[in-house]
Amino acid sequence: MLKEVRKFAFTCLLVPMLVASPLAAHDIITTNLTYSRDISRIFARRCLSCHGSGSSIPLTSYEETRPWAVDIKEQVLSRSMPPWGAVKGFGNLLSDRALTQEEIMIITAWVVGGAPQGDPATLPKQQPEAPGASMSPLRDAITITTRAALREPLTVLGLRPLPDKPVASARVVAQLPDGRIQPLVWLYRFDPKWKRVFRFREPVRLPPGTVVESSESLRFALETTQADDSRATELSRAR
Repeated sequence: MLKEVRKFAFTCLLVPMLVASPLAAHDIITTNLTYSRDISRIFARRCLSCHGSGSSIPLTSYEETRPWAVDIKEQVLSRSMPPWGAVKGFGNLLSDRALTQEEIMIITAWVVGGAPQGDPATLPKQQPEAPGASMSPLRDAITITTRAALREPLTVLGLRPLPDKPVASARVVAQLPDGRIQPLVWLYRFDPKWKRVFRFREPVRLPPGTVVESSESLRFALETTQADDSRATELSRAR
């Protein structure tokens, strides 16, 4: 597979017509990558939580996926899909649904090479579990509007944005009593319709006196599963 991906740039130079013409890409097969063996597994991990059966654009089979192949290539190259809504590297967030660079290259090379189906017998016998699918649900511990100071210690496992409109950019941090700054999440082009919870790799322990604030006007909830932290307390102190 890696050898196939490394040939991608060379393939683009040899067959530019495949990029320009979806019909040519359909007729001429120049790749060993297939939907059944390669693409279906990536989609199961990254895409089917939103593009499953019954969605507006289902991608659960080759027949459903093939008409969208060129559009899918353009979306993944621009990193528009799958949407994540946060800046990578800001905050210690659990693995997201964003495609890796290798996955992007595999999908792109598959489309440019004609988007072949391959042998259906190579489809996964059991669909890979999507990231986070087996995790226990979180609950709101504290809901904050832009800025609040914690009166009691709180162990936070995630953050749930609650905006009423798309967020262009908003950084949420915790200012600890000793002066340290704990980055939580930097929302970027976040859409409320995703109803996303950003989980942390490790619990974030916030002592009393910690100030949690957003760089922009934003309503959000700090999430936990601990029974003693599950009181839904509204702290809406705007900046």
